[in-house]
Amino acid sequence: MHGSASPSWLLVALCAATGAYCLLRMRSSVEEQRRAAGGEAFMGFGMAAMAVPAAVFTPPAWAWSAYGALFGVTALLALRSARTSPHHRHHLVGTVAMVYMSVVMAVSPGSHHHGGAGVPPLTGALLLYFTGYVLLSGVRLVPAGAATAGGTPGGTPGGTAWGDRPELARACRLSMGIAMVAMLLTM
Repeated sequence: MHGSASPSWLLVALCAATGAYCLLRMRSSVEEQRRAAGGEAFMGFGMAAMAVPAAVFTPPAWAWSAYGALFGVTALLALRSARTSPHHRHHLVGTVAMVYMSVVMAVSPGSHHHGGAGVPPLTGALLLYFTGYVLLSGVRLVPAGAATAGGTPGGTPGGTAWGDRPELARACRLSMGIAMVAMLLTM
């Protein structure tokens, strides 16, 4: 993505750390949590790869098309799951956003694609969606953290495994939403 190196490296670190935590969440005993965590890990690592500063590594021209194809396949898988789960609908929007960013970078690598014409409508719609998602997720996260502050990890008598802590999963999704807003703003 475009932008200066320091914020880009912070974005890479945030996305990679989120992807790594999502890999830990894949050890959950609940099938649906494992599946969601796998998709989120893929998104986190994909976003980290896309956020590497161009001054450090400029991918070959075909790489953006490969990213687009890879996220396109992921979008099709998310579309199948989106019929039954609101979270998978959000994952579908995220994968579509990744396809969109990949296509934009394939068409105009190294330059800002919207110049002086303002924000393209799809970029604006995605920015609105992810900004709303981040704000709503932040609000939802606050009560979850306050509710478990006095108890054992996860608020259960025996504690909860790291992969099964819903407040950490929400924080993970919030981090990826913030990263998506940052990536869309730099296009």
